[in-house]
Amino acid sequence: MKPNIIKPDKNHEIIERIKQIKKDHPFWGYRRVWAYLNHRDHILINKKKTLRLLKEANLLVDRHIHKVKRTPSQRSKPQASKPLEIWGIDMTKFKLGSWGWLYLVVVLDWYTKKIVGWDLSLRSKADDWLKALDMAVMSEFPNGVRDQGLKLVSDNGCQPTSISFMKNMALLDIEQIFTSYNNPKGNADTERLIRTIKEEIIWINDFSTYEEAKAIIGNWINKEYNELYVHSKLGYLSPIEFEKQYYNQLLSVA
Repeated sequence: MKPNIIKPDKNHEIIERIKQIKKDHPFWGYRRVWAYLNHRDHILINKKKTLRLLKEANLLVDRHIHKVKRTPSQRSKPQASKPLEIWGIDMTKFKLGSWGWLYLVVVLDWYTKKIVGWDLSLRSKADDWLKALDMAVMSEFPNGVRDQGLKLVSDNGCQPTSISFMKNMALLDIEQIFTSYNNPKGNADTERLIRTIKEEIIWINDFSTYEEAKAIIGNWINKEYNELYVHSKLGYLSPIEFEKQYYNQLLSVA
């Protein structure tokens, strides 16, 4: 697609587009807005000008810096060197009117940053975590996950440490890695995804029913995040774009 180069006298067009982006993504800072303009809208604009236009439109996100004293971890964080090597699993919850709490479990591929599995339920049980993991395994390992060397990182909460969950991990030949109180960054990739989910979909929506919440969250995961989200750690590619790039490079080398 040919880049859309906006002339200085058309800055108002960029500002109107920025307003639309910020309406859909109110927590985005200028870097991610810049990335979306360039990589999705194909509008050539630099970061300094994006920041200036956001200031002029009073659309910058307030920064709140909280300094927390932490004891340095003595354990190194696992590092993924390829897709389907290390997954992270975590959960968040949110209130749905008279329905009560809904619990969202997500499974993240640490290398591609793709959400490979998820489950939304009215409970917070090990079975619900297994449903999210089953979705991931069925999608990413259609020929079976045994002997593939997959590792699963989680906290040491009651769901991933339950007997039923651990038995299933053993049957599937998935190695579990647990974070601990002295290793706060052990599951940082997945926890950062949880924050993104809250900012991008949960906090800005007023869901009426479980079915509505599941449909909107599912669409966001499959389309807005996996296919379109401009991820800074992936060179502003989406998870699926980055995944395709990885396998295309393997084919070119072969």
